[in-house]
Amino acid sequence: MSSEKPQHEHGDCREVLAEVYLYLDLECADERRVQIRAHLDGCSPCLREYGIEREVKALVARCCGNEKAPVELRERLRVRLAELVVETEAREYLPE
Repeated sequence: MSSEKPQHEHGDCREVLAEVYLYLDLECADERRVQIRAHLDGCSPCLREYGIEREVKALVARCCGNEKAPVELRERLRVRLAELVVETEAREYLPE
């Protein structure tokens, strides 16, 4: 995804693009889905980026749809993702 930080009347493009996979996987709250959809409907660059991400997701599903990662790998990924979330949250509150 682009590293640009365009702004739009429906919110920050960077925030919307950061949540594209949650949106695609129906993993965000209904209220947030409505906000993201409104942003995508009014922001061509974000809609284009969303379309690319949707196509990538569909391609991966077609190519790897029947494969599952081993339980050990999934657990290691869950642990690492949780660590990254904690690290990110800790950085947000550090004085500069």
